[in-house]
Amino acid sequence: MRLADRILAALLFAGAAVTAFYWWSFFSGGDVMVLHARWYRAFESSFPVADGWMALCMAAAGIGLWRGEAWGARAGLLAGSALLYLAAMDITFDVENGMYALAAGNDAMKFEIFINAATLALGLWTILAAWRAAAANPPGG
Repeated sequence: MRLADRILAALLFAGAAVTAFYWWSFFSGGDVMVLHARWYRAFESSFPVADGWMALCMAAAGIGLWRGEAWGARAGLLAGSALLYLAAMDITFDVENGMYALAAGNDAMKFEIFINAATLALGLWTILAAWRAAAANPPGG
């Protein structure tokens, strides 16, 4: 088991936990809401199922990578793909609606920027690491 795989597994677990915390916060008090406008809430409210899938894939990949299981790499490809797709959706929305301009006086938007950057970075790292690991352990090989 490589140390890099253990670190990635830990970050995938953390990502799944942060995703759960984000939605708990969003629906319980709105501390993570950048705006309280209806159009913003409607957009954000369309993500819990997709984010749930992403978190499930991240948790599965984290378990598999931590344990050194061959299926962990394949779960990592699912997780990395979900991370990149959801990051692209979120970043596109933020760019098209001028959301990044709100960061100066809005802590929730600063957290949103962190989420965007972390999701992109974790998605890329996960796909690269999982691709390497999957190639080293092909199914039936």
